Amino acid sequence: MHSPRPHDLLWGLRPKQLPEEAPAWACAALGEHVPVVVRRAPAEPGWVAVGIRGAAREQRHAAWMRLSEISRLVSPQTVARAGRWRNHAQPHWPALRALSQLAPRLDDLGLSWGVTGSLGFELASGISAAHPGSDLDLLLRAPQPVSRVEAQTLCVLLDEAPGRVDLQLETPHGAVALREWAGEAPRVLLKTQNGPLLVSDPWQLQQVAA
Repeated sequence: MHSPRPHDLLWGLRPKQLPEEAPAWACAALGEHVPVVVRRAPAEPGWVAVGIRGAAREQRHAAWMRLSEISRLVSPQTVARAGRWRNHAQPHWPALRALSQLAPRLDDLGLSWGVTGSLGFELASGISAAHPGSDLDLLLRAPQPVSRVEAQTLCVLLDEAPGRVDLQLETPHGAVALREWAGEAPRVLLKTQNGPLLVSDPWQLQQVAA
């Protein structure tokens, strides 16, 4: 099992491990063995920053989890490889139609991609989280630089799919929105463990804007 990365789903956090001030719905969710989502935030050694999802859209709670408590980890890439969307009860939803269309295209390009967001959560856990209007949220592991031209080509691919598709490029230093990197702005927003930064090159962190 690799070290937890943003958007990974983790099982093992229990209600008794939350502080007393945690909302009741968060404790109830963990009591049902709902997984938590790894988020970007500093954590003490031996810990990972996570988020708890509730049934309602506004129910999101930040927490921390001991690495030793992780009983199971599912990455966005694992969700993509499992292909469970092919058997989803609502194949007509735009996000699912888009996923069915894009999956073979992204695989043919040899890209390391995964499904995140509400649909990724549902496909990984079996817990209903998506709805007919859900976007398709994707993550692309990009340890090596992706040029702006390559980003523009990928955007064309996404735009051919039904519904709205959002893709994050995961660089060694954080995540940048594909559509933003495909644009013309000299600097783009990079989401890092220590907060958002404006950078000219998401793969060269020393180029952070002052």
